[in-house]
Amino acid sequence: MSITIVVGTNRDNSLSEVIAEHYQTLLQAKGSDCQIVNLQDLPADFIISALYKNSGKNPQFNLIREAVVAAEKLIFIVPEYNGSFPGVLKAFIDGMPYPKGFEDKKIALVGLSSGVQGGALALSHLNDIFSYLNAHVLGNKVKLIQIEKNMKDGKITNDLYNQLIDVQIEKFLKF
Repeated sequence: MSITIVVGTNRDNSLSEVIAEHYQTLLQAKGSDCQIVNLQDLPADFIISALYKNSGKNPQFNLIREAVVAAEKLIFIVPEYNGSFPGVLKAFIDGMPYPKGFEDKKIALVGLSSGVQGGALALSHLNDIFSYLNAHVLGNKVKLIQIEKNMKDGKITNDLYNQLIDVQIEKFLKF
């Protein structure tokens, strides 16, 4: 089973990337084939050079898009930005083939925030988009609140968070 983990921001040295690598380690330990797609690797001009009338014309974007399209399952690691998810993630989703890019894909959502909502609003907005695109979103969503306070040296220190992640992964592998 092919799983692609999407880092939902293009911010340098993001905690989303650290969480994505954690998920990858856990999934690989369970024997799952998985890869990470980091939106930091998007071409700087992809909104102009790869979307709409230029769809398919940017080779760098096409490689990233194909990794998502080819995946059987997707895990989105989504930081909360201004009460929602990063705009770069929406632009990236808009660059996927429509309407088939996410149709019937199985998706897990993980939110993180510096505040106390753990990206709940971001995940709600994203869930609505994936529902519209006919994807199947796992009901078990992990929300990591005050993430900076619950990490040390790139590791999650909160036992509850680690339990929630383990439960989500188990459910996602069966999903």
